[in-house]
Amino acid sequence: MGSLENQVALITGGASGLGLAIVERFLEEGAKVVVLDKSEVGLGALEERRDPRVVGVAGDVRSMTDNLQAVEACVEHFGRLDCAIGNAGIWDFNAAIVDLAQDLLAPGFDEVFQTNVLGYLNLAKAALPALVESKGSITYTLSNAAFHPAGGGALYTASKHAVVGLVKQLAYEFAPNVRVNGVAPGAIPTNLRGPKSLGLHDAEFPVAMFREVAPGLLPVGCLPGGEDYAGAYVLFASRRDHVPSTGTVLNHDGGFSAAGLDRCRAGDDLPEKLGIKQELQS
Repeated sequence: MGSLENQVALITGGASGLGLAIVERFLEEGAKVVVLDKSEVGLGALEERRDPRVVGVAGDVRSMTDNLQAVEACVEHFGRLDCAIGNAGIWDFNAAIVDLAQDLLAPGFDEVFQTNVLGYLNLAKAALPALVESKGSITYTLSNAAFHPAGGGALYTASKHAVVGLVKQLAYEFAPNVRVNGVAPGAIPTNLRGPKSLGLHDAEFPVAMFREVAPGLLPVGCLPGGEDYAGAYVLFASRRDHVPSTGTVLNHDGGFSAAGLDRCRAGDDLPEKLGIKQELQS
């Protein structure tokens, strides 16, 4: 018997990448799963499996209505909801503030924060009644960028730092009825997309580059895959193993936090980019 036997989980962004790896692991552990995703291709692939334990719901995490429909699907198909996993997100491809046009900053901020932060708030609000009834849990996907610079640009890094606060605040507000935790993966091969407002929607995540540099950058000596990270979500969803955990963020980053950093600053070329000639200082 798996550690999640008879549990029902709702996973956003579960049709590909890390989200799909979490779906696969939860099924292996005995759970039933509803996936909220806006990818028709990804949802179609889930449907083709003809697995009665998996239900796909098309929608956008920025929409409260879509989150409510996903929760309703859990109750309609499986009778309950035990675990909500906020995983859908977008990356800013390390967009530096100096390189962003002034008129793109506000729409870029709105899109990144609406997806990465408001999407998580929507999930919590929509799922709360069902989770209180089951005394269930919420787990959010964060990032090493929730603790360190250079895991993204300012927009992405700020959004993930915001979710650290969200985990702690919701854990406080929902205690003792619903546990709220987070998993902060490090580098991972994924098809993470960028904001349309910044022209990055079709940009491809640099998986090949990450695979090349990971052995020398990460103490674990390799680039972990989604399946390697999925066990952390099982831990936080498990009713047997979760007892001490709420308001916790697992910094699950391949040892990135323990690695030495070769570069201490990223702004050496700011004067050149801004067309500023600095006076030499003695």
